[in-house]
Order: sequence, then structure tokens, then C-alpha cells
Amino acid sequence: MTITKQVTFVAKDECVAELKALLVDMIDASRNEDGCLFYYIHQLTQTPTTFTVLESWRDNDALEGHKHSAHYLYYKTNFEPFTAEKYSSELSSLV
Repeated sequence: MTITKQVTFVAKDECVAELKALLVDMIDASRNEDGCLFYYIHQLTQTPTTFTVLESWRDNDALEGHKHSAHYLYYKTNFEPFTAEKYSSELSSLV
């Protein structure tokens, strides 16, 4: 079963560049993982402290593999000092 998530990060005002760099570093490595269907990161134009990650994985095994990758573990141990708020939602397709 495909798993699609939206993860939103709100950077601390003084840490936008650092959070952005950390998130951008995730893009290519995540896209190259087995089971990654898509992986996009957007920065809100009107609220540049806010980033949205849209990601989709072939199945739970692919998502779990992602969560154990070196780049994910690096991100996971480094994002908190730059982040004021983080939340995620699982999405389901209507089509």
C-alpha cells in the first residue's frame, strides 16, 4: 500500500537558512532510495519560515528503510535547533 505524507516545518526566524539547507540535503538522497515514488520540498512564498515536504513511498517497508538511512538519521538528529514547529499528516488519494 502506497504511503504519502505531508510534513510541515516552521523554522525559527533566525534559522531559516539552516533548516532549508538541512531539508534540501534530503532531496536527492531520498529520491534515490528504493521505493521512493516522489519527494518534494517547498518553501511557502508568503511565509518563508514554513517548509512543506511531500513524499510518497511504495509501501511501509520502503518508508521504514528511509527512516533508517544515514541521511534521514542525520536530519533527525539535527533539525530541532532550527525548528519552531513540526507536524505531519498522512494523505490518501481521491483518485
